[in-house]
Amino acid sequence: MSTSQTSGLVTDIAGLSELVGKHAGYTQWREMEQTRVNQFADATDDHQYIHVDPERAKDSPFGGTIAHGYLTLSLLAPVIGALVKVTDASTGINYGLDRVRFPAPLPVGAQWRGGAEILEVGEIPGGVQMKIRATIEVKGTEKPALVADALIRLYH
Repeated sequence: MSTSQTSGLVTDIAGLSELVGKHAGYTQWREMEQTRVNQFADATDDHQYIHVDPERAKDSPFGGTIAHGYLTLSLLAPVIGALVKVTDASTGINYGLDRVRFPAPLPVGAQWRGGAEILEVGEIPGGVQMKIRATIEVKGTEKPALVADALIRLYH
């Protein structure tokens, strides 16, 4: 997946704490495709009709198929990677999530983009831990499909 950025933050580990409170911008808009949703359903054994059956999903509260919440959540890794570059980090890992909400669906066929803001940076043995508020927005809707506070550990 290409998550070309329209902006972003670039720093080294030492300068990361200076970026607390800064928004990193947004990725470019991309389309959520039924093929991707079907592949995720196969990978996770979650074949609920609201995700994989476009005909039946027309009569659902969503009016069509939607991406799985966990598929939407999985978009955060490439979004954060595209928007926050730490030049001297040898390794980065997803450490966890403090908060995750899915305020609105991500419909198949809709355009989405990711955004990120650095909330906290703290030292850990051998590196730093960042808390990033990440969002997945859906073009033309008021509420985002996802808001999550992700914990990322970066090592020297």
